[in-house]
Amino acid sequence: MKLYRRLSFGRCGSMKTAQRIRELPPYLFAEIDKKIAKAKAAGVDVINLGIGDPDRPTPPHIVERLQRAVEDPKTHRYPVYEGTLAFRQAVANWYQRLHQVEVDPINEVVALIGSKEGLAHISLCYVDPGDINLIPDPGYPAYSIGTMLAGGEMYRMPLLASNGFLPDFSNIPQDVAKRAKLMFLNYPNNPTGAVAPEEFYADAVAFAQKYDIIICHDAAYSEVAFDGYRPLSFLKIEGAKKVGIEFHSLSKTYNMTGWRLGWAAGNPEVIEALARVKSNIDSGVFSAVQVAGVEALSGSQDSVAKMQEVYQERRDLVVEGLRDLGWDIEKPRAAIYVWVPVPPEYSATEFATVVLEKAGVVVTPGIGYGQYGEGFVRISLCVEKERIVTALERLKNARITYR
Repeated sequence: MKLYRRLSFGRCGSMKTAQRIRELPPYLFAEIDKKIAKAKAAGVDVINLGIGDPDRPTPPHIVERLQRAVEDPKTHRYPVYEGTLAFRQAVANWYQRLHQVEVDPINEVVALIGSKEGLAHISLCYVDPGDINLIPDPGYPAYSIGTMLAGGEMYRMPLLASNGFLPDFSNIPQDVAKRAKLMFLNYPNNPTGAVAPEEFYADAVAFAQKYDIIICHDAAYSEVAFDGYRPLSFLKIEGAKKVGIEFHSLSKTYNMTGWRLGWAAGNPEVIEALARVKSNIDSGVFSAVQVAGVEALSGSQDSVAKMQEVYQERRDLVVEGLRDLGWDIEKPRAAIYVWVPVPPEYSATEFATVVLEKAGVVVTPGIGYGQYGEGFVRISLCVEKERIVTALERLKNARITYR
């Protein structure tokens, strides 16, 4: 007697994925990882200037605080959904100390499992099918992916070199603005490295007030700045908390990408909505990691100053090396990327392929960040300066230039 029978699925069988999954593109960096693996398997010494994952370790005092917290049985239970009060208070203190901004730790801050998940989940709070989100293009993929998963539509705001990679709100059609629910902004910007002046934020707040739009400002790189430049917090702008929230992460500031800890702060109604969604989806951040987060935000900041020095030195090497190869580019004032135009005869993907195949160097094609990223590649500063020098030498030897 047969104890089992073979399962068979036809074309319309139960294994068919939902439409939202069928429309979901492969994650950009997962595809890059595949190309890297293939090159390494062929024996290539790959220098990865593609992914913005800090190569320096988390500062020792933060690691040591985590070790002690892990040994405390109180941290082994379910964490508080919205984040421990101690962590949210540390966030509030950080805003006051660095940006002279007051936020209520109880009603205006929520802990996130890294800012990426909050940026992806915020659309679930406000977007119904047919609603529009205003998405910067090029931009971090989580903005568009979260919109799509919520059933929303995207209106892409072009970030053009001619406008300092800032969106022009006057070019957004009025019928689009009236249907828009969220507007994502990100400065210092990934992938372009652009920064935004105070007047830009004031214009954004006025635009959001006029059309009843919620601003979601991604400030993950606000503490990575050079040459004495100090990026603004969106929340410092008059009226900002009436129309939006700011997302932040400990990933880049404290080399904690793998720890998955961040926050959103600002408008209490928006924070409550995001916390409500999260409480039904996840169980919060491991309490011991939040204890370490308090140490990061409240303890010595010497590592932040050192981190800025390291990235500035690497930035200078990349920009000056590319200038020697014919590129006419400026030094970015913040973030950990250099946004580089590709030679006219190539698309972004073609150029990235040539660089990998001829020089063993990985750069990220700008098209992965949106249609207006075509014509550029992004170079990350997350490798040691010696490897940057080697990468530039390989480009020179392979006669990869802009000329």
